[in-house]
Amino acid sequence: MNINEKCVDTIRCLAMDAVQKANSGHPGTPMALAPAAFALWMNHLRFNPKNPKWLNRDRFILSNGHASMLQYAMLHLCGYDISLDDLKNFRQWGSNTPGHPEFGLTPGIETTTGPLGQGIMTAVGMAMAEAHLAAIYNKEEKIIDHYTYVFCSDGDLMEGASHEAASVAGHLGLGKLICLYDNNHITIEGNTSLSYSDDVAKRFESYHWDVQELTDGGNNIDQISSAYEHAKTVKDKPSIIILKTHIGYGSPNKQDTPEAHGSPLGEEEIKLTKKFYGWPEDAKFLVPDDVKTHMNTLIAKGNELEEEWKTLCDSYQSKYPELYQQLENSLEQKLSPDWDKNLPVYLPKDGPKATREINSSFINAIADNVPWLIGGSADLEPSTLTMIKSSGYFEKGKYANRNIAWGIREHVMCAASSGLALHGGLRPYASTFFIFTDYARPAIRLASIMKLPVIYVMTHDSIGLGEDGTTHQSIEQLASLRAMPNMCVIRPADANEAVIAWKYALEKTEGPTMLVLTRQKLPIFDRTEVSSANGLSNGAYILSKEQDKQLDAILIATGSEVQLVLEAQKELLNQGINTRVVSMPSWEVFRKQPEAYRNSVLNPDCKSRLAVEAGSPQGWEEWVGEEGAVIGISIFGESAPAKDLFKHYGFTVEHVVSKVKELYNKKS
Repeated sequence: MNINEKCVDTIRCLAMDAVQKANSGHPGTPMALAPAAFALWMNHLRFNPKNPKWLNRDRFILSNGHASMLQYAMLHLCGYDISLDDLKNFRQWGSNTPGHPEFGLTPGIETTTGPLGQGIMTAVGMAMAEAHLAAIYNKEEKIIDHYTYVFCSDGDLMEGASHEAASVAGHLGLGKLICLYDNNHITIEGNTSLSYSDDVAKRFESYHWDVQELTDGGNNIDQISSAYEHAKTVKDKPSIIILKTHIGYGSPNKQDTPEAHGSPLGEEEIKLTKKFYGWPEDAKFLVPDDVKTHMNTLIAKGNELEEEWKTLCDSYQSKYPELYQQLENSLEQKLSPDWDKNLPVYLPKDGPKATREINSSFINAIADNVPWLIGGSADLEPSTLTMIKSSGYFEKGKYANRNIAWGIREHVMCAASSGLALHGGLRPYASTFFIFTDYARPAIRLASIMKLPVIYVMTHDSIGLGEDGTTHQSIEQLASLRAMPNMCVIRPADANEAVIAWKYALEKTEGPTMLVLTRQKLPIFDRTEVSSANGLSNGAYILSKEQDKQLDAILIATGSEVQLVLEAQKELLNQGINTRVVSMPSWEVFRKQPEAYRNSVLNPDCKSRLAVEAGSPQGWEEWVGEEGAVIGISIFGESAPAKDLFKHYGFTVEHVVSKVKELYNKKS
């Protein structure tokens, strides 16, 4: 057995042993892909195990995240801070080797994967980031120059997400995106022929990818390495290597069966498999010394690669100090002291404005001061108004531009935006109608899990969009997205709140923010009569105070309904019910405030509280309490003018006043 084969079998045996010890996991794919991983990491992948965050490293994404033991074994053997004990602790509480790779937990993991299709979509964003930064910063010194490699499975390519990813990548000609497809013909239920007969080669050729097909069973390291070498020579299109493998390779009774996919092989089958490899049958978690020595050579190689790059950066910095400083600022997401000096301020005389209109005003007020801001919409820019006017569209050969035309592909828009954020050096925003978050929810959820500072700009937020009807009117979306951990939802009430919402989102560096904005025009509040819009930064604030010390009721609202409760407050005051109005654009931000502040806004002694929001009432009990009430919508909308819909669903001054009086009279 030569050293390369011995290294490959070490990877396979580590995967088998870890899955068996955990009594949970997926051994078959690591066994199949060990030669491909070895060929890539030893011969092509540029990285530094001692500095996993080195900017110019190649990115590796395991889109088939169920094969996580393949990556953990490679990380351990290549010298990352992953110990043998970590492998033995696979899938256990508190370990850094979870069931699927998790960004931020394990050194060397570039993104969280597991839900199939997500990895390849995120990788598209990483490749876009590399192309964009290279186009801006590279001179004779190519300080941004790396590849994005992906492993994916039959399941990844069955998911519709892979179509969106492949279509975008091919259209943009992302030549530094290289994907290896593990064509093992096995899924959990059986052979892929049960549900899948795509000609993958023709499919990807039609996407304008370079396609190579390898059919030797996945064990020819030299052939696989040559395929990677060829892929790197293709500069104008992404590449896919279709590798026919045997899942559970070497297992006498489970190779090429579903039993090798998602369950431990069993102690006896592992012994038989190790015998096939010529491995000590009773040895567990064995890493031979010569394997460790051979693969640990990548530590010195990685240090050397990074030192060469640093020398290149030194030369670059001496020639282009301003550009280099801009790059450093972008990597740190460091805003200049006066980045927000041109932010608009709106007065009532400016006339009513839809909060979506503020997108254009804000983005273009700060675009020059925040050059790492990049984003676009899912074919809805004329509606979402998110164009950076000083830049063109990000296109093939025009990668320096900052406006991304995602087409009607909400899912890859949001997943690739995560890739842009993960790469570093960029702050992405992604925009569509609020209802279409349903198309992108898995990607949004992963961004929340990873705490990525992606800004989602979602317009047409409620029944207020009117005649487009029930299919386009968001009802349950606010409640469901507020229920997502780490997500910050902000629904501003007027133009000035929208400006502060954008500012808050851009200054926030951990976790995604979703701006939920109106299609319809809203009045601009007279801030000489009500509180400053800066209160939005606290999540909720007293917009309009009660008139004397005796507080009878509190009206709470978000977005377009705030104007309604302000009008209702006037009527209630006329009727002797001393009412406070609270604008509450963000529950999540408000929760983070000190208890004293929260109690100053929502006085705990005042039980007559009414929340008003054109969406599901679910969750509002946290703020109105057991004795309060909510005016919301618990059924789907209808096609009609917005004013008729608001009236039909009870969003009128009369109904709000009536409901407050009902609550107040109960307490009297």
